[in-house]
Amino acid sequence: MSLSMQDIARLRWPLILTATAVAAGAAMILASRHLVQAAETAHRQLAAQQGDLRTRISRAREEEADLRDRIALFNQLRARGIIGQEERLDWVEQIARIKAKRRLLDLQYELSPQHAVDDTLLSAGPTAGGYEFMASTMKLKMTLRHEDDLLGFLDDLRSAVHARLLVRECTIDRSVPSQDPSGLAGQLRAACTIEWITLREKKS
Repeated sequence: MSLSMQDIARLRWPLILTATAVAAGAAMILASRHLVQAAETAHRQLAAQQGDLRTRISRAREEEADLRDRIALFNQLRARGIIGQEERLDWVEQIARIKAKRRLLDLQYELSPQHAVDDTLLSAGPTAGGYEFMASTMKLKMTLRHEDDLLGFLDDLRSAVHARLLVRECTIDRSVPSQDPSGLAGQLRAACTIEWITLREKKS
């Protein structure tokens, strides 16, 4: 079957309309694909923003809780008098009072000058914001009737003084019985190293 020029002339407009419709359909498909891709991208961006917002909210809550804990700890330390300068005179008086109260035998001690705590006490270092942890090392020697003399002395001291006591080491050995004026004999000898820790405002 052959087409004449007259037939082609009659089909020209239908063919043009068909081609136009096909082109329009293809353009609509491409446009719809672009819209879908844009919508998916927008959805991913929104999801990422929501995730970031949730992370920030969670971090803010954690920081708020941490700040509340730090404030509570700071207030506790301040109430106990641990923040500020050492109160060495009071420490000496409390040691004498406890010794007399418990009727302890020979008790000797020596306090070293104050220094910043070392890494063995605080791995993160001595500083805490605008404050720094300080320590004074005490070498303690006691003659004991029994081990409870030492434990009771340390418990009373912790409750009485404005400092945080940390016992680094303590050794108890049998000693030659010693007699004090009251007639009580000491069978043991204790040697301890104790850190007296306070928190003071950092010097500029």
